Amino acid sequence: MFKLALPSIVGSVMQSMYDIVDLFWIGRLSSKAIAGVTLFSTIFWIVEILNEIIGTSSVSMISQSYGKGDKKLTSKIIEQTLIFKGFVAVLASAILLVVLKPLMNFYTKDTEVVKAAIDYGYIRVFFMFAFFMTYSTFTALRNIGSAHLAMVNMVTGSIVNIFLDPIFMFDRVPFINIRGFNLGISGAAWATVVSTFISLGLGLFFLFRGVKDVKISLKGLFVLDWKIDAKLMTIGLPTGGEMLLRTLSYAFLIKFASGFGSEYISTIGILERIIGFSNIPIFGLSMATSTLVGFFLGKDDEKEAKNIVFVSLLYGLLIISIAVVVLITLRSNIYLFFTNDMNVIRIGSQGSLIVVPTLLFTTVSWLLSSGFFGAGLTIFTFISSFLSRWAIMIPYLFITVSILKLSAINFWLSFMMAELFEMFLVLYFFMKYPWTKKRVV
Repeated sequence: MFKLALPSIVGSVMQSMYDIVDLFWIGRLSSKAIAGVTLFSTIFWIVEILNEIIGTSSVSMISQSYGKGDKKLTSKIIEQTLIFKGFVAVLASAILLVVLKPLMNFYTKDTEVVKAAIDYGYIRVFFMFAFFMTYSTFTALRNIGSAHLAMVNMVTGSIVNIFLDPIFMFDRVPFINIRGFNLGISGAAWATVVSTFISLGLGLFFLFRGVKDVKISLKGLFVLDWKIDAKLMTIGLPTGGEMLLRTLSYAFLIKFASGFGSEYISTIGILERIIGFSNIPIFGLSMATSTLVGFFLGKDDEKEAKNIVFVSLLYGLLIISIAVVVLITLRSNIYLFFTNDMNVIRIGSQGSLIVVPTLLFTTVSWLLSSGFFGAGLTIFTFISSFLSRWAIMIPYLFITVSILKLSAINFWLSFMMAELFEMFLVLYFFMKYPWTKKRVV
């Protein structure tokens, strides 16, 4: 498990470091620039659900076919994942380019925030296909037991991105005073695009060259196999539905936050990066667990598949407990790293006291669900996420914030209530349902 997880963790650390450094540089422009990127990300991640649907399906299909020893089928599934994702991304980009500006205006009337979101967002949307396909190379390499190559790929792209950010954004690069391109917030988007293409090229190089007798072909990337593509869309559909509802709830959350001012939007953007970084070890464990569960179920070893989940959960809770203590202790200093806006620092410090401990609940939900993902059984995550967001979080926010006009602390309390409820639901499904009987190939 750790042999698979550690490379994913290292790669994800570098990717998250890019996110953190990216927001650090954007924060040097203004706190409203942070708010603009946060607003764009809210909309972008709704469309990115398509990437997650296909990606989740590919995890179980690749790992189970590889566990069976069918390398030819594994190669074909990887080919179809890449080309089908690219096709879907192009369609999604066309729609998003049309609706992006009206959506930004729906969230806020602050022209500075809207301009930042548009300047950054149009560039990212246009090259969405590369983003989708790049993540498929990571998934493919991990699920054929070559997580170290996925790590190399992720680290390379992230390092390039970190170095390009200040060069593209500023007239003079801070600290070293060399001339940059002075593109402002759009420079951050271009840095991301360039690094994404580098990662995509490197991942395709590995897969075309061949890894552990799994090798894709150029011909395979120009032919859609609708039998495989149908599975890619349907197996992960419950997960996609779950993530869509989760993301839509987040979109509503941002709308509620905008009612308190753009500082709250900026705060959420920073908090999202903090939580994302803290969840990296859990992400690595989750990816490794899903892969191993699929592998052992492919071998019909149900007992070992379940044991993997329990071991993963034990380590995950230990790691995240340490992270929670550190984040709460250093919360003010963390926000100060991103911005000198004292309102954002104050709001973030208060919110972190409530939101950060929910990482414990998220860890339990996430790692138990990784067993479902490895089996190709995703309906339970859909149900638990739907109820926690739309039966708990959003109604609570609507009543306390919109109707009763209570203080902003209720905004943060909604996070804790939703995550706690979801954890208990996932635990119930895990213990009561014979999920290890599920097969997809």
